[in-house]
Amino acid sequence: MVKLDLGAALKKYFGFSSFKGDQEAIINDVLQGNNTFVIMSTGGGKSMCYQLPALISGGTAIIVSPLIALMKDQVDAIRAVSEDHAVAHFLNSSLNKTETAQVKSDIVAGKTKLLYVAPESLTKEENINFFKGIEISFFAIDEAHCISEWGHDFRPEYRRLRDIFEEITTVPIIALTATATPKVQYDIQKNLNMLDAKVYKSSFNRGNLYYQILPKREVEKQIIKYIRSKGDKSGIIYCLSRKKVEELAELLQVNGINALPYHAGLDSSTRAKHQDMFLMEDVSVIVATIAFGMGIDKSDVRFVIHHDIPKSLESYYQETGRAGRDGGEGECISFYRYKDVEKLEKFLQGKPVAEQEIGRQLLNEISSFSETSVCRRKMILHYFGEEFNAEDCNEMCDNCRHPKEKHEGKDRVLHLLQAIDVMKETQRAKHYCLFLSGAEVSDIQVYKHDKLPNFGIGKDKGINFWNAVIRQTVVSGLISKDIESYGVLKITEEGRKFMKKPWSFLLIKEHDYLVNDEEPIITSSGGSAFDQVLFDQLVDLRKSISKQEKIPPFVLFQEPSLKDMCFQYPVTLEEMTNIQGVGNGKAARYGAPFTTLIKRYVEDNNIERPQDMVVKSIVRKSGLKVQLIQNIDRKLSLEDIGRSQGKKIEEVIEEIEQIVASGTKVNINYYIDDILDSDSQDEIYEYFSEAETDSLKIAYDEFEGEFSEEELRLMWIKFMSEMAN
Repeated sequence: MVKLDLGAALKKYFGFSSFKGDQEAIINDVLQGNNTFVIMSTGGGKSMCYQLPALISGGTAIIVSPLIALMKDQVDAIRAVSEDHAVAHFLNSSLNKTETAQVKSDIVAGKTKLLYVAPESLTKEENINFFKGIEISFFAIDEAHCISEWGHDFRPEYRRLRDIFEEITTVPIIALTATATPKVQYDIQKNLNMLDAKVYKSSFNRGNLYYQILPKREVEKQIIKYIRSKGDKSGIIYCLSRKKVEELAELLQVNGINALPYHAGLDSSTRAKHQDMFLMEDVSVIVATIAFGMGIDKSDVRFVIHHDIPKSLESYYQETGRAGRDGGEGECISFYRYKDVEKLEKFLQGKPVAEQEIGRQLLNEISSFSETSVCRRKMILHYFGEEFNAEDCNEMCDNCRHPKEKHEGKDRVLHLLQAIDVMKETQRAKHYCLFLSGAEVSDIQVYKHDKLPNFGIGKDKGINFWNAVIRQTVVSGLISKDIESYGVLKITEEGRKFMKKPWSFLLIKEHDYLVNDEEPIITSSGGSAFDQVLFDQLVDLRKSISKQEKIPPFVLFQEPSLKDMCFQYPVTLEEMTNIQGVGNGKAARYGAPFTTLIKRYVEDNNIERPQDMVVKSIVRKSGLKVQLIQNIDRKLSLEDIGRSQGKKIEEVIEEIEQIVASGTKVNINYYIDDILDSDSQDEIYEYFSEAETDSLKIAYDEFEGEFSEEELRLMWIKFMSEMAN
């Protein structure tokens, strides 16, 4: 078929007037019966490379795909460009016998041009026998990285595909993936016995994506603040566990963010519903495990957040690649702490040794990427075997936008290269870090490397520093990691030149995620310090209203509440309920004049409020509060209530005080009547009505010990319930 026909077919089926990148050349190769390997970044148009040749070839193309949800989406997409519903089908475990029979009938009738199958379905004997009896145009393997043990999503069943293909028939194979390091690429071709394949490899650079790694502190608060700043834009948040997916989705919902969970533990109908709602923009955020997103055809995802750092750099690239597929804005935010990497390393225990070694090396690469101060785009592209000039990043990563200081490191790099050379290029990065920093550990002593020259020559710096030197020297091309031997360092030809005649080498100061690990990283110019000016104004307002209402000032709002207003600057009644000691009732009754004053103050002084960071937590113990109020309504003694909840009476009274302080009315008259006569109650009540402060210590001193602290606390509850709520 000539190229002109391809252009006409493209226009006929898909309405496009031109091909993207290498699409036309790839399709020509497939049509000419050549094995073809396509490495094309997400959004580059991989699917077209097998969809168009399938539509214009005789017979049926068999497309192996790893996810049922992905198959359904792609089948729907093909059906949308054809008049015949039978043009595309999928064959997997979700079909019943009747549906399976219909699929096979359409194939035999020559109606079906594309059949998507799961690898598990392909291995079934009855299906193999069926495929032997039909005309197959070619085999396509989507998400081909699943073949490689070095890939981020290895699936053992994918390793058998070549044997099954050969059992069925001999037709060309096209393998496609968005992520393949040189090692993974070779592994795929070798396993499929297609080392002769023409390889089409587009650039891995996604220039519209912004990469940022943040220390993992107050993650939920940071995520909520970030999403609120994005309005209704679409985004995906990835978590490693189903439990975290559920918790985070619920937390986002509580904080007014339109989010839904997605993970393999949900039933298929719920997963499909949540996915469709995201695609149809009925929901703006999906919180998911990595099961979500592979091949999801939503071009306007504006942000991808990793709550947990992924298990490999391939996973990171694949998942961040779901942002900005239309070429528009795409922000990739990831949260990192080394403890998470250690946790993932523990999960490797018990697995075969080779698998553990691979897993550790992949984790080492994602740690290096997270901790480096080098251009992140340069790091990613180097990992995939592509050279990149950091100046071309255009500040589209945090390290280029906020560069760290540099210092001359020529001597440090030379010491590293000399250490690798003297050990005959036999060790991995960790060993050289121990050697250069002078660590007298068994790994060094067993090889007698502590006797070598230069042992401890860099002991003024720690292991983390030398790790950084290795990372930056690898990216510069002076050394390389031998993947076959799980990351042993080798000196490159360029490195040998450096050793003979060293030149200037600027080392960049690395991020240190181990320092101040608990210190919050979010700051706000307006809300970072106590605002005394606003506090004085709020105190004056409270005094003015208290005189009008003829009630003590503390009945309106207690001092801790006023102080909290000077940090949070609430300007609506809803925001007022986030203030310490203020519930819905108190906000509704007294909040309006205070929010009016604060709003005017914020506008007049250009205050940058930290209100975005006020995160409502999911209250798991609210049932106990309700139970406490119900027991009071039933007029149970406070002692009995305490015993039923395993608490002392002091703790019960403290909980009631908190409930009342936030604006909820509680009637404990029945209990007070048993311990105080009416005259005593009137005397204490009158005191609180005229007091300038709600301090119980001052009240106790005022009555010269006539009433106990417990009696005064109970009367304070009665007074505040009746006067303030």
